[in-house]
Amino acid sequence: MGVISFTQEFACPIAPSRIFLALILDSNNLIPKLLPQIIKSIDVVHGDGGAGTIEQVNFTEGSEFKYVKHRIEELDKENFVCKYRMIEGDVLSEKLESIANEVKFEGADGGSICKMTSEYHTKEGFEIEEEEIKDGKAKAIGIYKVVEAYLLENPHVYA
Repeated sequence: MGVISFTQEFACPIAPSRIFLALILDSNNLIPKLLPQIIKSIDVVHGDGGAGTIEQVNFTEGSEFKYVKHRIEELDKENFVCKYRMIEGDVLSEKLESIANEVKFEGADGGSICKMTSEYHTKEGFEIEEEEIKDGKAKAIGIYKVVEAYLLENPHVYA
C-alpha cells in the first residue's frame, strides 16, 4: 500500500469561525441545499457529529458517483480543524483504500486561510495518477467556493 500526499492552501474572505460552521459543522444541511444537482443528502450513519462519527454523502442520480462514507477522526471547534477519512464508496474506486483529509482555517486579514492536506492510501498493487488527484482537488475547491459565495451574499447567515 502506498501513500500520496499533497497540501494546498487558499485565501478566503470569510472569517474562520463562520466558514468552519457552514462548511464543516453544518455541511449536512447546507451542502445539499447549495448543490442539489450533485448532492442528494448527507446523512449521519453513526455518532453525534464529533470524532468517530460516520457520515454518508449521497450523490444525485446521474452523478459520476453514488455515495461516499467518511469518518470524522478529529474535530477541533476552537482551532477550526477537522480531520476525516473517506472509508467507503465508489469515490475510492478500485485503487484506493482510503483518503485522509485535514482541513484547517486560520484567521488572516479579516478572512481566513484554508489549509487542506490529503493523503491518498492506495491498495496493494495500484497507483493513482496525478490527473485523478487534480480532479478530486478541483471538486473539493469547487464546493468551498460555492459555500464562500453563499456566505458573501448572505452576511447574516452563520454569523
